Amino acid sequence: MDLVAGLERVPDGPVRRMFAAAGSHDIEALVAEFSQSYINVTPNHPQRNFTGTQQVRANWTSLFAGIPDLALKIHDAVADDDRTVWVEWSLHGHRLDGSAVELAGVAIFAVDQGKLAGVHFYLEPVERTSGDVDVAVRTTAGPGLPVEPEP
Repeated sequence: MDLVAGLERVPDGPVRRMFAAAGSHDIEALVAEFSQSYINVTPNHPQRNFTGTQQVRANWTSLFAGIPDLALKIHDAVADDDRTVWVEWSLHGHRLDGSAVELAGVAIFAVDQGKLAGVHFYLEPVERTSGDVDVAVRTTAGPGLPVEPEP
């Protein structure tokens, strides 16, 4: 099973191997790419931060079991040195009840001694019903404020 489109965009190394393992649903190969002291930071949801490979294993085991057709897509990737890799990616599939799952975002990986040492994780569910950009700005800025495009 190879379910990663665009994997060739990711530079050789542990990030690419991790995505390849995720695409193959190979939990052992996936976890092997993380350092024991791995730090996952989720800035938009700080309560989701964690340290260590035990949580990596638990997360991906649940994803593989709960979304059997889980597939990943790499939209773009860049390494600004051999220690930092930025990946824009998405995943999709169907839960056991048949409902669709779609997430998209960016992960900024830190690499140290050939292992994934950390990440800033910005993957979020894709939603298509909350309104256009004007609604989003009004929601952020507060009610009653005009939002009009510039001429």
